[in-house]
Amino acid sequence: MTTLHRATNADGQVHESKLWSKSSLARWVAIFIFATLLVVGVGSKNGDDRRSDGDLASGKSALEEKVIPAEGIEMPVRWGNLGREMVEAGVIDSDKLESLYSQRSGMTEEEKALLYGEGNGNLRITPQNSGFLLNMLWALGLANENRILEEGPMQDERYGGAQGFASTGGWTLSTGNAMDHYSAHSFITLSSSEQEMVERVAGNIYRPCCGNSTYFPDCNHGMAMLGLLELMASQGVGEEQMYEVALQVNSYWFPDTYLTLATYFKGRGVPWEDVGPKDVLGSAYSSASGYGAIRAEVEPIQSGGGGGACGV
Repeated sequence: MTTLHRATNADGQVHESKLWSKSSLARWVAIFIFATLLVVGVGSKNGDDRRSDGDLASGKSALEEKVIPAEGIEMPVRWGNLGREMVEAGVIDSDKLESLYSQRSGMTEEEKALLYGEGNGNLRITPQNSGFLLNMLWALGLANENRILEEGPMQDERYGGAQGFASTGGWTLSTGNAMDHYSAHSFITLSSSEQEMVERVAGNIYRPCCGNSTYFPDCNHGMAMLGLLELMASQGVGEEQMYEVALQVNSYWFPDTYLTLATYFKGRGVPWEDVGPKDVLGSAYSSASGYGAIRAEVEPIQSGGGGGACGV
């Protein structure tokens, strides 16, 4: 209930206002709080689920922003002239590549610079360019001379030669046959210790499209990761940071997988930033079979993005 309160101001004017009883006031306060919660959203028990205004505007969850940040991740490696060198060597036929991307809204100025430019700085991977970088690194991993390609599982006699894999037969953007360029160019030269580190790290990095590690790069993602590892090793990146970068890049190439894995770990009380990159990149989580087991325990996340399928 309410009562009228009469008051006279300094000008001598009389005003009437309503005063609420304590019970009425408490009831209206409760209604206001409830309405506010409906508008704002109660939020979850875990603060990691909350969204900022920017996240809400873009439709991205806070977890998605942690796993695959919209602004991208700058990698600790310089691209330099590698794109131009691969074009000049015929590893990349620029006409074929431009024709391919003309069917995909064309290449951006940044992507053209990576392909044709000189003195490019550090690579940055984003949701928008992850597929293009996948192709650039695929070409690098395929063509750069490396012991993994020459003596590793790709050359196992039971497979009938390295030419029959998706990472080799699937590269159709070169001048001539892809195998003409297989481990045939010295774009990156590694010391013996750098080579050993690349082999060690490659054996511990899996991808969810198949069951093999980067040491057996039978698909484009594996070959691209090999190229990235070689590039990092040649520029002084340490082993621990290699795993960190590899997880970031894998997350852009397989966003649904790593959002699902982040949800899985979060449900067990481990925030994504506390997950060990080497652990999550291993067979138990990042191989096709390992991830399949995780999917049986947690609802898969659909992000609507991705770096590309196992093909150009």
